[in-house]
Amino acid sequence: MRVSVDLDVCQGHGVCHMTAPDVFALDEEDGHAIVQVDPVPAELEADAQLAADSCPERAISVHDSEPADV
Repeated sequence: MRVSVDLDVCQGHGVCHMTAPDVFALDEEDGHAIVQVDPVPAELEADAQLAADSCPERAISVHDSEPADV
């Protein structure tokens, strides 16, 4: 699993960091979310998904680790 944060949408609420502190940090200057681990280890996938689902701005996207065949 991979996660990404749309910094144009992120408002720095910090819900992702509270939900998955091993996956997300907060930028000290503007409070925006920073992905700390990429790809997300299997043992943190549930936390990362919950953080994405909990984001009030829907700024976090969850992706498969491997790109799909086209």
